[in-house]
Amino acid sequence: QVHLVESGGGLVQAGGSLRLSCAASGRTYSMYTMGWFRQAPGQEREFVAAIRWSGDTTYYSDSVKGRFTISSDNAKNTVHLQMNSLKPEDTAVYYCAASSRAYYISSSGSYNYWGQGTQVTVSS
Repeated sequence: QVHLVESGGGLVQAGGSLRLSCAASGRTYSMYTMGWFRQAPGQEREFVAAIRWSGDTTYYSDSVKGRFTISSDNAKNTVHLQMNSLKPEDTAVYYCAASSRAYYISSSGSYNYWGQGTQVTVSS
């Protein structure tokens, strides 16, 4: 089992920044990829970013590329999502997820474990 806890969400004005964190515990050694997804009301959960635990490879959706940065701190079993130049359309519940796969990492079905989510609200 892997337990994931997100933190860092909140309310911010458009153009502002937030940093989300995801603390992982349990059998983290069995996980290969960590990802962030988001879900807005009435919409499907969508891929935001992912990183290999080694930190050598990152992936981003086109909608956040250049604005968001995903990073990992292996010593602390923590993954961060730095979100800059936030837009109202970034408003959603953000979920951290862990996957034992190294491929199809933009698909939510590839992830084995999920956090409870943290709300991010961007006002215009």
